[in-house]
Amino acid sequence: MAAPAVLRGATTRSWAEIEKIMASGNVKGRIAKDEVPTPALMLDLDLFEANVKKMVAHAKANNRALRPHGKTHKCPEIAKYIVKQGALGACAAKLSEAEVFAAHGVRGLLVTTAVVGKHKIERAVRLAGVAPDTIFCVDNAQNAQDLNDAAGAAKRKLWVAIDLCVSGRTGIMPGAPAVALGEQIAKLGNLRFKGIQAYAGGASHTKGWEKRKAASIAAMTPAIETRAELNKRGVETPWLSGGSTGTYNIDSGIDGITELQPGSFMFMDTDYNLIGGKETGENYADFGNALTIQATVVSRPTDAHVIIDSGYKAMATDRPFVPLLKMAGVKFAFNGDEHAKVTSTEGALKLQVGDRVEVIAPHCDPTVNLYDRIYCTRGGQVEAVWAIAARGMAQ
Repeated sequence: MAAPAVLRGATTRSWAEIEKIMASGNVKGRIAKDEVPTPALMLDLDLFEANVKKMVAHAKANNRALRPHGKTHKCPEIAKYIVKQGALGACAAKLSEAEVFAAHGVRGLLVTTAVVGKHKIERAVRLAGVAPDTIFCVDNAQNAQDLNDAAGAAKRKLWVAIDLCVSGRTGIMPGAPAVALGEQIAKLGNLRFKGIQAYAGGASHTKGWEKRKAASIAAMTPAIETRAELNKRGVETPWLSGGSTGTYNIDSGIDGITELQPGSFMFMDTDYNLIGGKETGENYADFGNALTIQATVVSRPTDAHVIIDSGYKAMATDRPFVPLLKMAGVKFAFNGDEHAKVTSTEGALKLQVGDRVEVIAPHCDPTVNLYDRIYCTRGGQVEAVWAIAARGMAQ
């Protein structure tokens, strides 16, 4: 994690000038990192682009489609960039996320959570009118019937996939229950059956690559067998989507999985850093930590510690470990809603009031959901500011 991450502000421009530049939408090379108000969500474009290109190349080399998860970034600009690099679309955890992506021109959407209830089904049908290739997941026979009826009333066809329970979250159980649901869907005239979604979330964070491989194979085997049984019974099932940042190089080698839907790889966080890599032992270093929270030192009570302006409200705190700083010789501790304490582990601390540091969040997805925008940087300059347009879209 060591990096020359201390930024010492030297700008002489007024805040009014900075505001004017940001409002113009043309920020490339016109704002320095140390001119961004903190706490701020930052994206290192060199690392981000390298992460995306590596995942796209891996999927292509292993003859797998790639549909990265939009719940990670909630940003149409990012979704469109990844599609341009070779992905076929984006997953959306919720209907409202998919609506935002579709409104910004993103296609190839997969809504990974079932759309349940009259109003949401009405919205799903409307979304299919805007983005006809959108896939909706179902794990309940009545829900499938409701989607079919609403689609028929609107004179539309909906793509649907079975959400299979392989990790203890949502989904219908593999085997006979899922096969029966697939057979029913095949009889509904307004639904087009795409295949199976099987996201093994429990496997993705299993520590140790060999243990993670075993966990993913165990979770995904019932999905592969269910797909085979559906095909055997005449229900054409060409598609099986799964995979995660932790299992991308495992699931891409399992026959029967046709598509990967990882998300965190593009940003990374300390959670994934700790799961261990295939060739790197305890440290998972397949992808770089492109996402950080930039913070400012606002107080220096002693020579051994400082206070920064990024506390509980600046990043998700749903993990049992603390964030890391992109610098050596320090440790992080939350110090309230608005602040955190940075303590030296190697003598007197060099950080002074006004210095800036970068923090790696424990969990990237919910951290992104705390911010309205993401500052995209290359070197010490801001190259773009992208709206997190689907922020808060949990409906």
